[in-house]
Amino acid sequence: MDRFFLLVLLLALILSACQIQTPAESAPPSASEATFTPTPAPVSTATINPSTSTIIPPTATAYLPPTATPHPMNIAAQRAIAYPGSDILIERELTAAFSYLRYYAYYYSEGLKIYGLLTVPTGETPEGGWPAIIFNHGYIPPDVYKTTERYIAYVDRLASSGYMVFRIGYRGHDQSEGEATGAYGDAGYTTDVLNAVAAIKRYRNVNPEKIGMWGHSMGGFLTLRAMVLSGDVKVGVIWAGVVASYPDMLCCWHRTGSFVTPSAGSRGWRANWAELYGLPEDNPEFWSSISANSYLKDLSGPIQLHHGTADTDVPVAFSITLAEEILAAGS
Repeated sequence: MDRFFLLVLLLALILSACQIQTPAESAPPSASEATFTPTPAPVSTATINPSTSTIIPPTATAYLPPTATPHPMNIAAQRAIAYPGSDILIERELTAAFSYLRYYAYYYSEGLKIYGLLTVPTGETPEGGWPAIIFNHGYIPPDVYKTTERYIAYVDRLASSGYMVFRIGYRGHDQSEGEATGAYGDAGYTTDVLNAVAAIKRYRNVNPEKIGMWGHSMGGFLTLRAMVLSGDVKVGVIWAGVVASYPDMLCCWHRTGSFVTPSAGSRGWRANWAELYGLPEDNPEFWSSISANSYLKDLSGPIQLHHGTADTDVPVAFSITLAEEILAAGS
């Protein structure tokens, strides 16, 4: 097995003894999350009147008919968009660690300056360049998030093992420009992640064929999505990821309390989309078209899943179901 993939898998196992959930990094669920049952995708069919042999069409629903413009979260539509990234620019050097350098850096995503913590191993560059990891953090209130804080032990372990790591702050987080609209109801964070992939590929001494991704909670959602949208991410590790389909998130994961992203984009997607497009049982095609789970045959590489069985923030059944779906897809 390639050293890049082996180290990612081994590091994930080494880190699995650590505590991965903090209240500020993922949103608490409602009581209904304790019992999760995946929602089957119903099919609306016509019937035949036996007395007249005439076809009776399916009952009309209240959702809007398809339009020429696909939904921004539509997987096919997102694949058609270019994610060029930019050069990664160093704003300042931070205190170095024993085996790697640390930088406060930024790149551009849709014209927005997005900041991140960049670590670069010291020592002799391996043949082909350093393997690199885009690190997708979990939910932290955008006005609380700090680019140089959180996940320090995780980044240190990866960087000390010979990986270049780019832990990005999504738009609207800390000093990153733009509005923090949330990951699930808006494509902005996904765009930032894919532009980060393009940016790290352009960085000096990076092996563009060895780009991996690590994601926690909300970052797991972004990691899975990135791996069905782009072939550039060769391996992924997801911890306690929000990796359910949209129908299952809609029915079985209702976020409450003080940790909900304070923006209309992330707060209202359930009600807004149900009103516009109907519920999953009314319009399964729409909900399938925006779910990464519907495109698992297109995964760009292997995924390793970690999830605590006592997790009270994100149902462990999300990861179990994803694992079953990946196996069924033959990925």
